[in-house]
Order: sequence, then structure tokens, then C-alpha cells
Amino acid sequence: MPFPIKAVRACYPALNDGYAYLDGAAGTQTPRSVIDAISDAYRGGIGNVGGAFPASHRSDAIVAACRAAVADLVGGDPRGVILGPNMTTLTYRLSRAVAGPGDEVVVSRLDHDANVRPWTQTGATVRWAEVDPVTGELPVEQYASLVNERTRVVAVTAASNIIGTRPDVAAIAGIAHRAGALMYVDGVHATAHGPVDMRALGADFYATSAYKWSGPHVGAVVADPALLETLRPDKLASSPDTVPERFELGTAAFADLEGVTAAVDHLAAMVPGTGNRRERLLASMAAAEEHELELFGVLIEGLETLPGVTVYGKPARRTATAYFNVAGRTPREVAEHLARLRVNVWNGHNYAWELTGSMGIRDTGGAVRAGLAPYNDRSDVDRLLNGIAQLT
Repeated sequence: MPFPIKAVRACYPALNDGYAYLDGAAGTQTPRSVIDAISDAYRGGIGNVGGAFPASHRSDAIVAACRAAVADLVGGDPRGVILGPNMTTLTYRLSRAVAGPGDEVVVSRLDHDANVRPWTQTGATVRWAEVDPVTGELPVEQYASLVNERTRVVAVTAASNIIGTRPDVAAIAGIAHRAGALMYVDGVHATAHGPVDMRALGADFYATSAYKWSGPHVGAVVADPALLETLRPDKLASSPDTVPERFELGTAAFADLEGVTAAVDHLAAMVPGTGNRRERLLASMAAAEEHELELFGVLIEGLETLPGVTVYGKPARRTATAYFNVAGRTPREVAEHLARLRVNVWNGHNYAWELTGSMGIRDTGGAVRAGLAPYNDRSDVDRLLNGIAQLT
């Protein structure tokens, strides 16, 4: 059946302002069910966890439900879901517990800096996987010479946040695991654009952020709880030593965690389906991916046919994310022109620090990024292309 785009769009109050929200790669809009869930959590009364009174019990239940929801979304174990303010904070926290001097880590030029700098700053020896700056591909073969018995972690993205490249994470994981190394997979961009199975990817750690898939600003890293038991992060002496709580510093934003669960439920319900939540998520996200890629075909073809437009990256497998420049205009000028037409896009390096450096555009303002989300429709794409055509 066709993707029910009108019904999906009707779930998002922000879309009523008349803008084309093509900035989803930086953060999506929020459906009414998520807004209501957060509001209802506050209205119902919440307290810190572990208390003897009902408001505390409600927070206990919110945390447990959130872990279960995130686990369903990525195919993980609820007992291994670490929750925190964002992926960057959690990755810094985990990197210190996983790697250090005497170890080796492998990072890639394709990745968002949040899956690069935390590892390069651990004191471990750093090895770099290079990206093809023209195609945007991350060749798997190079990992055979980068990974050895001293490698502690291989950190790689499941999808580039600016050009959408989906590298062969499972093949890279095979190389890493044969050497006894751990796989830390940045799924922040990928999770929003299709079904995820972290076990099939070979991810020992899978990181994601709810605000990229219609939720609030909450991050999560999912791992096997048995693996987490072997790690000893820095923590307060008085805070819990259980897994996954030992990795969660400070008090959680409990109402936002309620919003995360609502966001997962929203994703599972975008298309009619049966089965448990995990099964419905797989079907719904596959339908959303098909919808996005169909629109993206129109978007990318339109950009490539406009004179003076340079599109970066031509990966074989990708998310619906375009990164481009317009001759004679800075990326910021293009973004400002589109904003006047009520079209939202991003400009700059978008934290793809190494990739934009490899492309030779980081120091000249990067490029313009337009990314599709499940709630985008053909009119959004047409408005972007018409706006760019005015400049060319």
C-alpha cells in the first residue's frame, strides 16, 4: 500500500506553519502524541527513581518503558540500554571506559565528529579509515590492514549525516570481531531512515538520538548487558553500580523519556500493521524508507540537472540526504535565500569535520544539506528545487 503521507503529516503540529522542513538530518519535528506524553508525565506527577511513593514509582515505570522501546527500535536488549542527554555525551563517557593508552582504535573520515574525537582523545593509538571523497564510499578492504590484535575498538557510522552513505558495517564488524575488537556504531543518522537490526550489523554498541526520529532530546547507547558488566566507568561513589545505571550520570529527564517511548510507538504506527512492536517497527520503517528514497530520487535528479549545482557524494547505498553547493553563492547565502521562501535547510560542515576536510570544502563554508524525513512530501521537494532554480 502507498505510504500514508497525509496521515503522517497530520500528526505534526509544527508543519502547520507553512514551512518545508528539510532540516530533519539536524533534528526532526515532534508529533502530537510525543508532545502530549511529555506533558501528561508532568501533569501526573513524577519523582526521582527508587522512592517509596507513587510519583517515584511512575518514574521507575517510565525508565523501564523507555529502555524497552529503544531496544525494540534497534533490535537490542532493554537491560543494555544506556540513557543520557545525547549521543555525544554518552560516547565520551563510554570511550573512557572502553579504550586508553596501550590500545588501538580505528575511526573513519566518514563519521560525524561525535564518533571520532571521543576515541582519538582516549590516549589510544589512532588508525584512520579513509573515505573516497568523490563517491563518498568507505571501502571495507582497508580495515584488514587497520585492525590487529591490539585494536580495542572500531568506531564507524551506519550512515553519513551529510551525504547519506551507508557503509557495509556488517563486513567491517566481521574484520573487527575476528581480531577480538569491539564495534561502536553511530546510528544517529541511520536510525531515522529505515529499519535497524544492531545484531545483524555486528554492533557491540549502537548509539542513537531520539530527536532525529521524532522524539525529544535524549540519547541512548545499546549494548549487551554482559559486555557492560565488564566495564567500569568513572562514577559517583554513591550512585548505582548496576548495569546499565552505572553509565548514567545524574538524574534523568523522566518526562522526556516518556516522550521517547511515545516516539517509538509513533514510528511503529506510521503504517497499519500487526504483530508486536518490534515487528511493526520493522514494517513501518521499511515503508518510510521506501517513501523517502522515492522522493529523494526526484530531489537528487533535480539538483543534478540544475546548472551550477555541485552535489557531493554518489554512494551506492544511502539515506535520503543531499549535500550540495551553488556556484557563485556561499552555502549560507543559499540557506538564507531558501529560508525567505519558507524552506528550511542547513549549511556548513554539520560536524562531519573529517569528511568535509577530505572533500576540501570544510574551510570554505562546507555545503548546503537537505534531508528528508517520513513527514516530507513532494511539495517540499518541489519548493526546494524551485528555490535553487531561482539562484541558478
